[in-house]
Amino acid sequence: MPEPLVPITPSRIRGKRVLLVMLAIVVLGAIPAVAVPILWTRGKAPVLHDLSTIPAFTLVDERGQTFTEEALRHHPTIVSFIFTRCDTTCPITSMKMEKIQEKTFDAGQRIKLLSISIDPAYDTPARLAAFAQKYKADPERWRFVTGAPDVIKQLVEGPFMTSMQTEDPRPDGIPNIVHRGYFMLVDGDLHIRNIYESNDIQRLDEMIRDARYLALISK
Repeated sequence: MPEPLVPITPSRIRGKRVLLVMLAIVVLGAIPAVAVPILWTRGKAPVLHDLSTIPAFTLVDERGQTFTEEALRHHPTIVSFIFTRCDTTCPITSMKMEKIQEKTFDAGQRIKLLSISIDPAYDTPARLAAFAQKYKADPERWRFVTGAPDVIKQLVEGPFMTSMQTEDPRPDGIPNIVHRGYFMLVDGDLHIRNIYESNDIQRLDEMIRDARYLALISK
């Protein structure tokens, strides 16, 4: 015998409506996490500059492997300047870089990060590797580089326009290297497109939006 039909009652209809509403909430809640980072670029393109061009260079990363300018091609790179013995500006800058890594995780390798040591004589690959681990750096996206002091100095004070001036050492022996805590945005063609003060939260948000834009248009 066929099973008897279950009557459709008002309470069953309300139950289905509740389930549909709950499903819609879940779906709509998931959309911003995926769509917002991509769809924001439908607005006006950001104002970017051409401040300098990165020349050819050869450095060493935290894994002890050669790192050249070719690693910066075809995607935007957010750059910071640190040294592992620094206990003032660098920890703050690196914590902010860690947050930037988290906020751009959805972009994957389309947006990369680079921290350049301005104390290369001390900052060996092993020390940089320990520093990277401290800030949970994703080795596929965030690299740390050191190299010959003269090469680093020429690169940092040249196209990166950042001082490496050293003042009298502190009583504890830590070098007093004068440097500012800001970030630079390099496009996939090795052009520095802007500078962002790390203490300005609004500017850091702008930097992330600018990097997303460059990632979208990168070849």
